[in-house]
Amino acid sequence: MDRLLAGVERLGNRLPDPAMLFLVALLATWALSALLAPIAFTAIDPRTGSPISITSQLTGKALTDFLSGMVRTFVGFPPLGVVLVALLGVGVAEHTGFVRAALRALLAVTPATLLTPVLLLVAILSHLAVDAGYVLVIPLGAVLFAAAGRHPLAGIAAAFAGVSGGFSANPLPSSLDPMLQGFTQAAAQIVDPAREVSPLCNWYFTAASTLLVVTLGWWVTDRIVEPRLAGRPVDGDEAATAAMAPPTARERRGLAAALAALALGLLALWLCAAPETSPLRAPGGSLVEAKAPLMQSIAQLIFVLALVPGVVYGVVAGTVRSHRDVITGMTGAMSGMGPYIVMAFFAALFLDAFTRSNLGALIALEGALALRALALPSAVTIVGLIMVTAGVNLLVGSASAKWGLLGPIFVPMLMQVGISPELTQAAYRVGDSTTNIVTPLMPYFPLVVVYCTRHCRDTRIGTLVAMMLPYSVTFLIGWTLFLLAFWGAGIPLGPGSTYTVP
Repeated sequence: MDRLLAGVERLGNRLPDPAMLFLVALLATWALSALLAPIAFTAIDPRTGSPISITSQLTGKALTDFLSGMVRTFVGFPPLGVVLVALLGVGVAEHTGFVRAALRALLAVTPATLLTPVLLLVAILSHLAVDAGYVLVIPLGAVLFAAAGRHPLAGIAAAFAGVSGGFSANPLPSSLDPMLQGFTQAAAQIVDPAREVSPLCNWYFTAASTLLVVTLGWWVTDRIVEPRLAGRPVDGDEAATAAMAPPTARERRGLAAALAALALGLLALWLCAAPETSPLRAPGGSLVEAKAPLMQSIAQLIFVLALVPGVVYGVVAGTVRSHRDVITGMTGAMSGMGPYIVMAFFAALFLDAFTRSNLGALIALEGALALRALALPSAVTIVGLIMVTAGVNLLVGSASAKWGLLGPIFVPMLMQVGISPELTQAAYRVGDSTTNIVTPLMPYFPLVVVYCTRHCRDTRIGTLVAMMLPYSVTFLIGWTLFLLAFWGAGIPLGPGSTYTVP
């Protein structure tokens, strides 16, 4: 295993810089789209009902649209705004010392032996706040491990595994549940117009999967990943990796005041969101739908809920003496994001061209059709669906986009052999989660590389892929077997769900 991962790391580190990797991928997309555009494919695109076609990105119009929309594409790249806005507030909380004081308090109440599972659980719970885990939990995982005398990259790996690799595990419903259910129900009604699918049709399974992901992630972190990192020197930001000294009396008063300010902020948010007529709710009254203003304001809420306690802590603890200290914290956070901004520019251009070309849709449809043609037994078909999804996930990152393509094919197809839409959706969610953490094309992957370089300057793509590969393989095998065991035991996947249909 060690030789295999070392080989993966060496091979991955020979890849170009992430920004150049996305540029090469953009050029390859242009070339491949031009080659495939004249070909007439027979696969039917479920979004249009017509045979899927590839759109060349080397025509005069496509290149003109690319050039004229370059700034808009970059500025509209979803992870960019989320990361930068949230980090403005987080930067202040880190600069004033609030983050480190809060981590001291967490370490004081968390036994050393339970640090890994607690971090994994927090990472999984962060799914409720959409992308908050990428901005908050992953970098804090490194600081938390460093404070406990452990390797900071192991903290990043564990947090990344929980946030992204365990994306479909959660004890509480999230915005992803109704998003996927909409596609599943529409696909099921192709065969049975009266078929209804509950938004919580996978809730029992995803809740139980939380324990599975925490257990597997704990084992991989402590037994595989951290022992491999033992010989890697920590030579990054000393402030981020230094051991934490015991808090002073003034720091304890600052932490108490900051936590009180945070509690008041959360209480105010709850009072604003609780009424059924709250403007933070979606038109249907939901707070967790993707279109709900609350879900669309996560980055802004992180900014405020980190900024205010950070400033309060700094004033009480004496680390903030004027407004200039607050601005310094924001500036420091932005100065470290230069490499990510460059990567985000090329990533945005590549993903936009890849989407416009329809190459991702073609790969997803052809994979689904190949699996259908095999006509395998039900259990094997479910495993095949998981593997196809995991493979497509290496190229197409959006969970809703993939299911929008695969759902109208797999749901009706499997209903005709007696497999329910709820089981098909659960299988999709397993495959969709497990390979997020090993594909550089995942929008937040370059950001995690940047987090790693703060602690180990020589971290490259291969380092992170090799670090996360044991989680990906373990989650893929373990979660697949877990779903089959759920099915075999007849445990409901969620309210109103079934495993079979007439």
